[in-house]
Amino acid sequence: MTKQLTFAPRHHQLTNTNTWTPDSQWLAFDVRPSGASFTSETIERVNIHSGEVQVVYQASQGAHVGVVTVNPQQPERYVFIHSPENPDETWQYDFHHRRGVVVENGTATNLDAMDITPPFTQGALRGGSHVHVWSHDGSRLSFTYNDHVMHEYDVAKDLRNVGVALPFGPVTPPKQHPREYDGSHYCVLVSCTTPSPTPGSDDINRAYEEGWVGDNGYRKTDGSQQRWALAFIGDTLSESGDKVPELYIVDLPENKEAYFVAGEEPIEGTQTSLPAPPAGVQQRRITFSHQRRYPGLTTQPRHWVRSNPDGSLLAFLMRDDSGVVQMYLLSPNGGEPRQLTHGQDDIQSAFNWHPSGQALGFVQNNQIVLCDTKNGAITPITQPNGDVPSADAVVFSPDGKSLAWMQDVEGFRQLFMAPTGL
Repeated sequence: MTKQLTFAPRHHQLTNTNTWTPDSQWLAFDVRPSGASFTSETIERVNIHSGEVQVVYQASQGAHVGVVTVNPQQPERYVFIHSPENPDETWQYDFHHRRGVVVENGTATNLDAMDITPPFTQGALRGGSHVHVWSHDGSRLSFTYNDHVMHEYDVAKDLRNVGVALPFGPVTPPKQHPREYDGSHYCVLVSCTTPSPTPGSDDINRAYEEGWVGDNGYRKTDGSQQRWALAFIGDTLSESGDKVPELYIVDLPENKEAYFVAGEEPIEGTQTSLPAPPAGVQQRRITFSHQRRYPGLTTQPRHWVRSNPDGSLLAFLMRDDSGVVQMYLLSPNGGEPRQLTHGQDDIQSAFNWHPSGQALGFVQNNQIVLCDTKNGAITPITQPNGDVPSADAVVFSPDGKSLAWMQDVEGFRQLFMAPTGL
């Protein structure tokens, strides 16, 4: 029942989540030759029934685009990374030189504003945003971030962080530098990093691979509903100084005003420090794996923390005591992680939850599989045939009927889908 969707002799790259249109009829992709080479000039989509391919956005003036995701709600909106137009020796694509662009009805708008000239503008960024993912209701987005001002001041202080783009814009900096621009959304960082974490502490020097918690947040231990939260991976240091990626969560305010109130550090950052989370936004560590035989969440395969729809469980990958990469589940409130899978073979890819919350989809034993989220039972969707599915993305359609992934065919990465049977 596997169906190949694309056939052109070029690459087709899916992002790790939210690649389907809300009606489950189209898959959005870019045409980068590989995940590491940012040279795609178009954002495109393919119809899963007819195979028709349409261009959603065409870059110009030497710019490139990639890593597209789709708003889960109507109307159709696409967001993706956009590199600088007219790049030159002083300003070209880099982690700290990129932005989010939203396309709706063919009209493109900058998501995040850029202001690199002091005094900085609250709600504007000073660098590059990346992997923009809408919340389930389509009102706001998460992203990862690197900072141009810190990169120029001290590269060691340009640390990867997690931010949110909120519908409180537009943000319009004075634009005193040719590379500054306006943005439709008010953006703040919500993670807190330090260049030199204290070994054995909860300090982190990198925050990444985030995911929204629940379609409507999660229920706290006191019974209250936390409407907005992001889970992410944070790199700690063990007592002996080894990097140990742990699971973190940050609860986000419901009221708009809270995002404009600074804590000890300015929200917009300074010339010698990164932008800081608003007051009251505190990250919380929820795994403590330093004593495990294989400490920390695994970063191979690369994966993003994913919550089930009701927000009661976060899924992530760790190695078991035998060194096999397994799926683990944990409440956003913390506790002891539960090992869901117990296979002999590593989980080989990023993953996502089925919209019902009853299954997870990923690559194992070179096959696309479904994993029952109650008992860990594995159901293969494809047969192993020598063509290993890409580890980058295994994505369910919003209606839950289909699962999409990438696979190399005659040297080109093509898109495939299969019915889930759920």
